[in-house]
Amino acid sequence: MLENPRSPRVRAVAKLTKRSARTETGLFLLEGPQAVREALSYRPEAIVELFSTPTGWEKHPDIRAKASEHGVEVEYVTEYVLNAMADTVTPQGLVAVVQQTPTAVKEIFAASPRLIAICEEVRDPGNLGTIIRAADAAGADAVVLTGRTVDPYNPKVVRATTGSLFHLPVSVGGDLVDVVSRARAAGITVLAADVKGDDLLAARAEGVLDGPTAWLFGNEARGLEDASLALADRALKLPIFGRAESLNLATAASVCLYESAFTQRAAAAR
Repeated sequence: MLENPRSPRVRAVAKLTKRSARTETGLFLLEGPQAVREALSYRPEAIVELFSTPTGWEKHPDIRAKASEHGVEVEYVTEYVLNAMADTVTPQGLVAVVQQTPTAVKEIFAASPRLIAICEEVRDPGNLGTIIRAADAAGADAVVLTGRTVDPYNPKVVRATTGSLFHLPVSVGGDLVDVVSRARAAGITVLAADVKGDDLLAARAEGVLDGPTAWLFGNEARGLEDASLALADRALKLPIFGRAESLNLATAASVCLYESAFTQRAAAAR
């Protein structure tokens, strides 16, 4: 059992809360039973180390079974050690070190996707994590991160995805011009979510959302730069029926992705 929270091994794990350490090692930190459960279910080969308190391990027989099935060994640690490793105040007894597994942009478009989220300079970790989770829930084929979008392996992003990070391909560090060019070459319409755009409901009635679509989402504060906006085939906005000034980025992205998912499925059923 690891008992010293100041040991070099514990410090190495704790450093993964910093982007520099994640970039240098190609690893990231996973905390809590739900995240560990999803990693064991969908990317067990990516798990490098798994740590748990004895109590935490006993609480989750399904995780024990999955770890045994995939040959992932657990190392017991004290509560003090686990707290020293984790980014959260309450890691709930489980922490894992996982290999980053980003997907190349060319692989995403080679798979004939029908629905993609492109995030250009999304800076808030909670927003990005929620967008990845919403894309997963809406049945999107991938999430592509461009510009200075926050690191998807940031602990706050990882937590906000609630495991969806392991469910669909995520591309990191792409150039927006290149991504849009690849989308067009794959026969995908690029729609920018922007407050200056056309009404989304009217566009839906026109059949704009029926075919393969890549939604482009911009920065929380500034939205999309004019040059980025000009790359899209069309800009669309969500109607505001109440008195709200606007919608949070992640909320708006969730609605846009689901609008496409609903419309594409309805079109396929006709």
